[in-house]
Amino acid sequence: MKVKITRNAAKQLKEVLEQEEDKELKLRAYITHAHGDHAHYGLALDKPTEDDVVVSTDKEIDVIVKKDEPLLDGLVIDYLYTPQEGYMLTNPSKGNHGDH
Repeated sequence: MKVKITRNAAKQLKEVLEQEEDKELKLRAYITHAHGDHAHYGLALDKPTEDDVVVSTDKEIDVIVKKDEPLLDGLVIDYLYTPQEGYMLTNPSKGNHGDH
C-alpha cells in the first residue's frame, strides 16, 4: 500500500498531531463512500486494528488504511488554500482526480 502526503498537508497534519494529547493516535484515511471505480475519502485520528495496515510516508507521518482496500492504495493527501481551504484526498492511480 502506498500513501503520499504533500508538503502543505504534512505541515497541517503535524500541527494537529502535535496538539493531540493521546500520542498513540495516528492519521486514518478511509472511504466515506464508493461508487463505480472511485471513492470519496475522509480523515480521522484513530488507532490501528487487526483489519488495518500502517503506511509510513516520506513526511514522517504514518497513515492507517484498511487492508485489502484497493481504492486506498495510491492515495494522495493534499492541503489546498484556494479556492477553499482544506484537505483534498485523491487517488490518481485509480483515476480519481478529485471530487465531482
